Amino acid sequence: MADAPKASNMPRIMTIFMFVIAVLILFEPNLRNGLGAIVGYGLEPLIGFGGQYPIITLFATGMIMTGLTIVIRHFFVDYVEQVRNQKIVSAFNKELRQARLENNTFKTKKLTEQQDKILKKSMDVTSSQLKLMPITLIIVIPIFAWLSVFMSKIVSSAFSVPWAFNADLNAVIVLPAWILLYSLISVPFGQFLMRTLRYFSFKKRLDQLKAEGK
Repeated sequence: MADAPKASNMPRIMTIFMFVIAVLILFEPNLRNGLGAIVGYGLEPLIGFGGQYPIITLFATGMIMTGLTIVIRHFFVDYVEQVRNQKIVSAFNKELRQARLENNTFKTKKLTEQQDKILKKSMDVTSSQLKLMPITLIIVIPIFAWLSVFMSKIVSSAFSVPWAFNADLNAVIVLPAWILLYSLISVPFGQFLMRTLRYFSFKKRLDQLKAEGK
């Protein structure tokens, strides 16, 4: 039993460790450039296009990175169970809040007795996400390091957007413009892919329940 707390803390420790590594790489140019150069040996011949089409490179990189992280999460997270736990926690909190508003001491006491059990369901949802965070960071950190190196070598980084005809990919607007553009590309694709995979997960579970006659 003494090993249980250590085991439960491992995902959090690994996540913190990976975040520290990510910050070091982000703010230490030598580490970032070194890692980016190594990753570039594989990615640059595939999607670098000799630096001629940086927008297409950003688009392709966004699809690869987002696709990999979401597919990994899809196969290791039970979305149906996750949503079920979220619904249970939400319904419990609503009932407890209502009981307290009505000053129903009996109901509040009964619900409070179950609070630890419900809290565990909430922790299970958080824990499943934390366990996968180090894996996704292992994918994200090297690819972003390569993008940083790749974009710094672009000779002509001007591109047209709805608000500017001659925007600079390397201009800094809070963050470098290429990161903002990357987000505009990858976030919608990620949402679409995640919703599609979840749809098939729920459909598969419903089909199983129908086949079992439940």
